Amino acid sequence: MGQVDNTLRRLDHVFAAVDHGSLRQAARVLRVRESCVSRNIVALEQLLDMQLFDRDVHGVRLTEAGRAWVDLVRAHYEGLQHALAGGSRGQQDVKTLRIGLCAQMGRTFVTRLIDRFGRLHPDVCVEIEDVPLEQCLAAIRRRRLDIVFTHGLENAALCRSEIFAHERLFVLLPCYHPLAEKPAVRWADLADTCLLVSGESSRDPQLLEHIAANGGPAIQICRASEATVILKVQLGQGVTLAGEGFARTVAIDATVWKPIRGQSSISWIKAVWLESNPKRALLRLVGTARNMATAARPGTCQWRSSPRRDF
Repeated sequence: MGQVDNTLRRLDHVFAAVDHGSLRQAARVLRVRESCVSRNIVALEQLLDMQLFDRDVHGVRLTEAGRAWVDLVRAHYEGLQHALAGGSRGQQDVKTLRIGLCAQMGRTFVTRLIDRFGRLHPDVCVEIEDVPLEQCLAAIRRRRLDIVFTHGLENAALCRSEIFAHERLFVLLPCYHPLAEKPAVRWADLADTCLLVSGESSRDPQLLEHIAANGGPAIQICRASEATVILKVQLGQGVTLAGEGFARTVAIDATVWKPIRGQSSISWIKAVWLESNPKRALLRLVGTARNMATAARPGTCQWRSSPRRDF
């Protein structure tokens, strides 16, 4: 039994280091010394005859071999932890659906989905929370969240993903911007502008790369919240991006929303969930989302926005 306990402890330390990118942060979360985390990771690497992490002054990151090993092992490890903790949390948990949101774009679709689901299944309690991109897979695998809606998350072992909707992109400009009077803008029109992206947001990295590589604005990742990014736009320090649902419902003082046209003007909304999650409520939510996706025309945002709110 001692050998099993040692192996589980080493796995705890490895996955904490993966989640936090730092031995010090992992030790703080686990409430042990940093040397203990390091020692257990080294012991597991020796057991596997494999280097799991590259280490430098900035922290730790998985090697290519380590990433493949983690993708293979982690879901099984977390399933075992769930079973050892007592498995199901009871009937109340079965009737609770936990939804994570990892993107500002696409929330109009998610709002309509949850509203329709609530009318179809009033006995299910729906809990909604924001989740950072880097925590999504861990939250799904540990069953802390049943499903996450995002657009920047790659699929992983034992997870299922599906694209349910698309939404047109809008850019937020200062009201005195030269393009403020145009009905729509292209990325090339913003070539000399800075596209501000909050470090807290989960913008699709492939979309951002494509925008910058095809004559669009330079991307600037800001160490700031979405609210501070909007303030920067109001001050004329750049522009920022949102989906049609947000742009049509939120008016921001001294700024104007303009739709993007041409290439890279559409963002997709993906759901990710654990294939082995047995909740009927989750299967019903996915079924409702599929029905809505089938009813909508492809390539457009089909869900009406709520009345515009001023900030």
